[in-house]
Amino acid sequence: MKTTIASLVALSAVAPSPSTLAFVPHVSHPGIRSTKPSSRSPALYSQEDEAAALLDKVRKMREEIASLENKSVDDVEREAKEKKSEQKERLQKMEQDRVIADSKRASSPRRMDDGKFLSVPLTAEDQVQQAARSVEDAFRDGITRQIVRFALLPEDKVLSEDIQWPGGAQEMYREAAGPLTKSLLSTVRAPTSSTTDLRTVYKPNVTAQDVWDFDGSAIVKAESATGPEDDVQALVLSNTDNKYTNDIREYGKVAGDRLFMLINPFWRNLDSWGINIMAPKAKQNAQEVIFEGGYQDTYNLLKKSARGEDCVALKAYPYDWQLYAFREDDSWPYGENVLWLGSTKEEPKSEEFTALLNEREEFKLSKNMRQLQRMRGGSDDS
Repeated sequence: MKTTIASLVALSAVAPSPSTLAFVPHVSHPGIRSTKPSSRSPALYSQEDEAAALLDKVRKMREEIASLENKSVDDVEREAKEKKSEQKERLQKMEQDRVIADSKRASSPRRMDDGKFLSVPLTAEDQVQQAARSVEDAFRDGITRQIVRFALLPEDKVLSEDIQWPGGAQEMYREAAGPLTKSLLSTVRAPTSSTTDLRTVYKPNVTAQDVWDFDGSAIVKAESATGPEDDVQALVLSNTDNKYTNDIREYGKVAGDRLFMLINPFWRNLDSWGINIMAPKAKQNAQEVIFEGGYQDTYNLLKKSARGEDCVALKAYPYDWQLYAFREDDSWPYGENVLWLGSTKEEPKSEEFTALLNEREEFKLSKNMRQLQRMRGGSDDS
């Protein structure tokens, strides 16, 4: 019954009000000749009929809601208007926050090459340090709702290794996502208070609690030494289940102006929700809570593959996506170099990596052909 009522309220909230659909009646006026009904086109009749039908449908819906909830029709209409007004205010605030952040970035000194100088973090520790800087920069620019996507690395592994997770999400959290998140929250400082002297001296107390242990999800909290107003929280490995969307809504409300992050959520965008007959409003709920709720990607380190080459896409706030590729060191058979390929505004696709690789002399030959060249003792130019 709750789902039915909610859907009816949502539909009635966006329905046009009678005043916007009403047609002006044909009235006689001295000196003005009345228009006869027969002179109107069938299209006008059709529009008028559709408007009347829609108004009648809205009226019946609101009466039904009022009956189900033991309220008056006026109360239902008032609630519908309030919900529409709240949604409008939320969207306006998002736009205001975006404008403020853009203004701060525009007025701050630009770092050299706008991100080209960034290096690829090869270890978990390096990755945490780079992510922490991006998170703090974004927080200073007013972004309190952030998404961080680590390349999930156990502490004893490096980025170029092929890492498998036979234990699924539980192993991912236990070996990588959990330790990375705890380390990030131990490093990040996101103060909302005016206290500054103790912040860099004392590390926060970081704790973690499983949300659902079978899917690896957890909520990690960093209790600041300077008081609860500087606390930070992060939800790890959330997915498209409606429970997580509702949790994100509640955690966001509690956080207020404090930093709240989503770490390595399993969804990529709104299309990840798809169609779920068991939760028909899940996608709408996600759009409202997450994609219209001010959450922004501030750090991404993604491993990619193009043309048989191992590649990396790095997004570190406030810079564009930086694209790299691993290339074996011709002078040392066990060494690898990371070469910068270029940058993109949006998350790069394999085709963009391929185009950039094709432009580089170092990748003139395929990886297999380069290996054959080295086995024969030649170079790429031979």
